[in-house]
Amino acid sequence: MPLPKHVRLVEVGPRDGLQNEAQPISIADKVRLVDDLTEAGLAYIEVGSFVSPKWVPQMAGSAEVFAGIRQRPGVTYAALAPNLRGFEDAVAAGVKEVAVFAAASEAFSQRNINCSISDSLKRFEPIMEAARSHGVRVRGYVSCVLGCPYEGKVSAAQVAPVARALHDMGCYEVSLGDTIGTGTAGDTRRLFEVVAAQVPRERLAGHFHDTYGQALANVYASLLEGISVFDSSVAGLGGCPYAKGATGNIASEDVLYLLQGLGIETGIDLDRLIAAGQRISGVLGRDNGSRVARARSAQ
Repeated sequence: MPLPKHVRLVEVGPRDGLQNEAQPISIADKVRLVDDLTEAGLAYIEVGSFVSPKWVPQMAGSAEVFAGIRQRPGVTYAALAPNLRGFEDAVAAGVKEVAVFAAASEAFSQRNINCSISDSLKRFEPIMEAARSHGVRVRGYVSCVLGCPYEGKVSAAQVAPVARALHDMGCYEVSLGDTIGTGTAGDTRRLFEVVAAQVPRERLAGHFHDTYGQALANVYASLLEGISVFDSSVAGLGGCPYAKGATGNIASEDVLYLLQGLGIETGIDLDRLIAAGQRISGVLGRDNGSRVARARSAQ
């Protein structure tokens, strides 16, 4: 299968990246991050999450962030909305696209959202109905597609029905997430082979964490399977509060460097992306998690 000519990066740093930070992050810094990412040429940015601040304190103020960012025409500014209340708050904030998430692991679903996979999918039905009536697009996530902190290895046969259920209920795209970063290139190819039998490849995306240092190899394996959408996080921000030891998402800068080397178009400016990652890393007082950014900055 030929490599895709164009790849869309879904930038999840402002949401998935920042939600696990221990220190408070100001609304102004969140707005600046999103604006920096817009200036770098990202066409899809997950800005925040409409969940209870009790559960995810860093996502408090997502409505204020949406109000403060400079939205560029043609760019999607999305938010996570795991329940109907969150969806309604997102719509009130002017959000035009939301994301919902389920797990491929029963144990992870119970520990994460306190219900079974089946029940989690049923909870999305009113969201999908409301989204249709409001003209809001919905993207789906499936967590733990290659491994679970509680169950161990997860088979592609477990993932496929969950991905199909999200697709069938109206998610225009389903992102398959290696939440704890244990997957390998071989696992990844088998995953997409199996899931693509139930959900078209052009409706699938990859979401890889780099815990075992395999994320970039998994992106390349996905490209070989015809996948052309990848979630990534500027400066490698993020992790998973429910997966002990899980490091951040793959760094957007590193994915972009790989894609540029393969001659694949993204429309993203690497230097501006690196600058965005350096700035937010400075705000957080942490090292930049992107190897490309560190190497470039050392030159």
